[in-house]
Amino acid sequence: MYKTILLPIDLSAPASWTKALPTALHLGGEGMVLHVVTVLPDFGMSMVSGYFREGFEKGALKEVGAKLKDWVNANVPDAVEVHPHVLHGRIYDQILIAADKLKADAIVLSSHTPELADYLLGPNAARVVRHAKQSVFVVRGE
Repeated sequence: MYKTILLPIDLSAPASWTKALPTALHLGGEGMVLHVVTVLPDFGMSMVSGYFREGFEKGALKEVGAKLKDWVNANVPDAVEVHPHVLHGRIYDQILIAADKLKADAIVLSSHTPELADYLLGPNAARVVRHAKQSVFVVRGE
């Protein structure tokens, strides 16, 4: 059993958690700590940020935080100690940083059904698998 599990989700894609959440709960069992993270991507190039109003990122982070809390309340059993986190930056980088910072024993994440270009995993899941110090469980699902 794993005591501290990191569960990255995409709030706009139920496939990112419908099978991964039950897997994480099963792997952790009683007394686990679940850290649910969602990552708001950054703008990338600085010239892109010029197309957004000032304060857009701060507002977006606040809105995503509220949606993540709602998701946790609706989907995670009350008996589970859960901590929601909204991160900002490159998805795979933020997952890896959070796993280390939160001292996660395992990362449970979904990967979309592969296409020929992906071979086995999507780009974020593949990078997490390659670079994580923790055990990584990749859950497949529609």
